[in-house]
Amino acid sequence: MTGSTRPVCVLVGAPGSGKTTVGQALAATLGVEFRDTDADIERLAGKPIPEIFIDEGEDHFRTLERSAVAAALASYAGVLALGGGAVLAEENRAALVGHRVVHLSVELPDAVKRIGLGVGRPLLAINPRATLKHLMDQRRPFYAEVATTTVVTDGRTPEEIAAEIAQLLRTEG
Repeated sequence: MTGSTRPVCVLVGAPGSGKTTVGQALAATLGVEFRDTDADIERLAGKPIPEIFIDEGEDHFRTLERSAVAAALASYAGVLALGGGAVLAEENRAALVGHRVVHLSVELPDAVKRIGLGVGRPLLAINPRATLKHLMDQRRPFYAEVATTTVVTDGRTPEEIAAEIAQLLRTEG
């Protein structure tokens, strides 16, 4: 490992997989800070992500996302959660090489229960259940590609999942 600052681990997964909730619990368990690139984007843009989609479109959002991911991977030392679609960009996938990346796996029924079918989620505005299934199917191979570990989240509490990830990080050293 170089002398640069790197995240303890990076969480990726579909909407509703628990990236933010598990990430916060994991950070507390490990005694580090939690950061979410979606929150970084909102702070930089000065508006919520749904407004970015409406005002400037998805392409503009994805450009902001690539910058946020690159900056966080290069300069952040805590638990980092990426937006669900961040893995779609080849440069984000390439930037994740060499990082500890945990894919939080979730199946459609649990994801639907957790996110409440898209309130405030621009990509889920129309036919949320079908759209979420499509997004999950489309992104699953990318999550698998970047992940060093996959943790199943279905039917489990954020604390149980965080404890499993913390144990994995300790054994990976």
